Amino acid sequence: MKSRLTYIPVLGVVLLLAWIVAAAAFPQFDISVSNQANLPAPSDIEKTVAELDYFFEKQWKDEKFQAAGPAPELAVLRRLSLALHGTIPSLEEIRRFESDKRENRLAHWCREMLEDSRFGDYFAERIARSYVGTQLEPFLVYRRDRFTSWIADQFRKNRPYDEFVREMISQQGLWTGDPATNFITHSVMEEVPTPNKLAGRTVRAVLGQRMDCAQCHDHPFADWKQDEFEGLAAYFGQVKLSPFGVEDDLNKKYEIEDRETLEKREIASSVPFGQQWLPKEGTEREKLAHWCTHPENRRFARATVNRIWALMFGKAYSEGAPYFTPVDDLPDPEVELSDTNKTVLDILADDFVKNGYNIKRLIEVIAASKTFRLDSRHETEDSDLLRNMIDHWAVFPLIRLRPEQVVGSMLQAASIKTVDQNSNLLTRTVKLVRESEFIDEYGDVGDEELDERAGTVPQALLRMNGQLAKDMTNPSPFNATPRIAIASSSPEKMLENSYLTCLSRRPTQQEQQYFLNLWAEENKKKSSQKTYDLHWVLFNTPEFSWNH
Repeated sequence: MKSRLTYIPVLGVVLLLAWIVAAAAFPQFDISVSNQANLPAPSDIEKTVAELDYFFEKQWKDEKFQAAGPAPELAVLRRLSLALHGTIPSLEEIRRFESDKRENRLAHWCREMLEDSRFGDYFAERIARSYVGTQLEPFLVYRRDRFTSWIADQFRKNRPYDEFVREMISQQGLWTGDPATNFITHSVMEEVPTPNKLAGRTVRAVLGQRMDCAQCHDHPFADWKQDEFEGLAAYFGQVKLSPFGVEDDLNKKYEIEDRETLEKREIASSVPFGQQWLPKEGTEREKLAHWCTHPENRRFARATVNRIWALMFGKAYSEGAPYFTPVDDLPDPEVELSDTNKTVLDILADDFVKNGYNIKRLIEVIAASKTFRLDSRHETEDSDLLRNMIDHWAVFPLIRLRPEQVVGSMLQAASIKTVDQNSNLLTRTVKLVRESEFIDEYGDVGDEELDERAGTVPQALLRMNGQLAKDMTNPSPFNATPRIAIASSSPEKMLENSYLTCLSRRPTQQEQQYFLNLWAEENKKKSSQKTYDLHWVLFNTPEFSWNH
């Protein structure tokens, strides 16, 4: 009797594990709609959206364009999810969205997505790249993970963007305890911060312009002069590292070696314009931080809204310019604004400053605009006309997904439930490891991620034959293919669920007929094998890896 009793605890563990597997394999969808974002959008958001829409509609009329029609709501939901969370929506989210009967539900969902912790985490990585790139060294005095976590926390709190940019430029302290200082320590070379690198990064990321060439000579195409670059770099000339972290030595003089005489010469801090924006008190870095973010320094607001625009659309704003314009190479703003010279960046920048540098509100404005909700298809067969319309934002631009969006979408498509902060520890751990491995193989473009890029054959083969694709589609109790096969009441429903899970849309009539006929010929094949084959095909369609 005693020996038999010893098996009871073992049997209990086995039953518990079986229950966990069953629960994971057949989850219950919660299709109730969150009440977090039930409040109507503020009227001033609608006013700015109307101004934005009017600008584009007038431009299209002047160019004699017939803009694309509105995109299907599920396509817009997919765009929002990719832009704000770096992944496609789950089947669970799509079912919730379709059960949502609120007026203008896309605006409500945008707001809910902004309150989701996935937004802070994902956007923090995107913004961090503009300030510190993707480098991980020098590790002893630089902690990139602390820096991105700090940015994510600023987004979660919806802290005014100008405030945390000022803190990043001027903060003192230890890079572990005061993570904003990692902007300074990422520039450390030979145990000291590099003023030139900090000046170049600041102008690019904060002011949206490139002056790196002016380190050695006057800029050949822009108005930047070498002495202007040196004057800006001098604001970082007093920063140093000590046992207490990043500090400013107020007695330190900024000196550089003259290229002609090879002798040291002292450089005084100076700004190339807007001297009246400099505060009289504070450290050199504090003065620069306030000058950069001053409300009258329109370069700051324009650069910020352009970067957010680029993250939403996949490419920076341009008007009649080449298809891709670098996000950090903006022209100087007009000295005097009028109705005739005001651009989209000016409309958004004015609204951004007026509303306290609120990043979430800025995203809501862009997401509610007609331009963001246009279809990516157009009936014209004239390729030159189509390219011209895309350049003028009359068609939603088709942009290849970034590596983290590709792997995020593959991981999400392998689950019918949402993969987020509420997922179990195993799911989140697997996601973290798989993302890192895939991006290493796929190739990360670093801080140039918003530049034009083309897919490569190795990248396509990785999606097609890589271990991740096999694991994410191969039938098992832990991925979507067998669950969809079991839960679907008919082949038509199985096809619909697979398309929604992978492409966030239903199959066309032609696609449905093709696969139904194919499955009829393969009637001996198990349903789970059919969904496995279908998911593998959908993973490798061009549609899966673009932001349509």
